[in-house]
Amino acid sequence: MTQPQPDAPPGAAQDFHRLVACEYCDALYERTALAPGERAICLRCGGALYRESSRAYRRLLPLVVTALILFLISNLYPIVEMDLKGVRTETTLWGAVQALHADHMTLVALLVFGTTILFPLSEMLMMCYLLIPMTQHRMPYGFDRIVRGIRQTRPWGMIEVFMIGVLVTVVKLSTMAQVIPGVALWSFGALVVVLAAMLSFDPRELWHYLEPAGADEAPARRPGDAA
Repeated sequence: MTQPQPDAPPGAAQDFHRLVACEYCDALYERTALAPGERAICLRCGGALYRESSRAYRRLLPLVVTALILFLISNLYPIVEMDLKGVRTETTLWGAVQALHADHMTLVALLVFGTTILFPLSEMLMMCYLLIPMTQHRMPYGFDRIVRGIRQTRPWGMIEVFMIGVLVTVVKLSTMAQVIPGVALWSFGALVVVLAAMLSFDPRELWHYLEPAGADEAPARRPGDAA
């Protein structure tokens, strides 16, 4: 853990990219290079400023691709199959949204659709849009807008909440009928784990992987520089 220099004014306009503001108290710091595993903390409030995440970045694209595959499986296959007195029914996530709409619960259907399909899928697609060109050291078009879009949609992705609700429902229905977990239920469980690993990465850190090595390091002071 390290503590960067507070309120370090940049010497020139091109040094602005090294400034980082604490999101808890708005204190301004000059970004410095960190050793693997280190994180920078705010001297004023103790909040986390940023961490060294080069290892996490290298795993990010495989995690996003894995999440996309699991997401497709989770939406194409049944979540559960229920056998009640010889009548077997099954449902998918999209089928649940349609059933809510058919029962005149359109607002709930839109909420389920947005939090379990639209927003998670949007974030994964935006991450792929950024990461694939970045593997070739190219700046994707609209980089800043996409990063802001990821940060805005991330809080609305609630697949883990949906997973908990499904498990509770399955337990309750098991007393009335035979409930057979579908392929999508297992893929949803794996998707929650992969998303937890993916969401631990702050998308703002992507800016620094397009810069040349050492760009985060504060320049050494020369004799005669103003303090």
